Amino acid sequence: MTPLPKWVNIVVPLLIAALALAAWEAVVRVREIPPYVIPAPSLVLRTLISDWPTLWPALLVTLKITVLSLLLAVAGGVLLAFLFSLSPWIELSLVPFAVILQVTPIIAIAPLIIIYAPNTLSALLICAWIVAFFPILSNTTVGLRSADRNLQDLFALYGATRWQRLRYLLAPSALPYFLAGLKIAGGLSLIGTVVAEYAAGTSGQESGLAYRILEASFRLNVPRMFAALLLVAATGIVIYFAFNWLSHALLHKWHESELDAGR
Repeated sequence: MTPLPKWVNIVVPLLIAALALAAWEAVVRVREIPPYVIPAPSLVLRTLISDWPTLWPALLVTLKITVLSLLLAVAGGVLLAFLFSLSPWIELSLVPFAVILQVTPIIAIAPLIIIYAPNTLSALLICAWIVAFFPILSNTTVGLRSADRNLQDLFALYGATRWQRLRYLLAPSALPYFLAGLKIAGGLSLIGTVVAEYAAGTSGQESGLAYRILEASFRLNVPRMFAALLLVAATGIVIYFAFNWLSHALLHKWHESELDAGR
């Protein structure tokens, strides 16, 4: 299939988004819907600007927890995947725990984590890490197992060490899978952070965007709720496109998944 021109990939989504916002604005104005029911996009933008001194610190808190939890998920997931590739006994021993963490709803265990964690920041990090950890582990493990069998036999024939096999064969084979998992984990780390903030209900200087949404809902300040939600959505979009760019930069010269995009 012939790839679309790059300008189409940019212009069409922006055009659709602009039309949707214009329709939203028109419906609110024509029907005279009060702002405490559905605010118009223009009001949400004005609220975002006027409440920026409150929302900006909350955004920084949410970003800090999201980035830290994602870094921990990457470090733990990649390390454990490498251990799985080296020893099936380690995989048999630890995979059940990883699966349990993945299938247990984070909203159900967040209150317990908040109780037992030494402080609120640690609790939020643990909650977000749990959500983001499994995609990294699962995708990297699959990638390490996807190395070409003929190349593995060739490495064995030439007496390659375990480190050489890992560095020159297994790691490049796992890279596309790891990057795919990273795209998923980036969004999930943000979701885990927001859910954990809801459960923790933190307030004061270390409160994130989720608490600002809760605070605005208690005060029936719906425009601020939409403004905070807009920041959450924008953060998720930035995370996705950042990792999408990273994947393209690392793979477009040699891997099939990005060859067409690089033309």
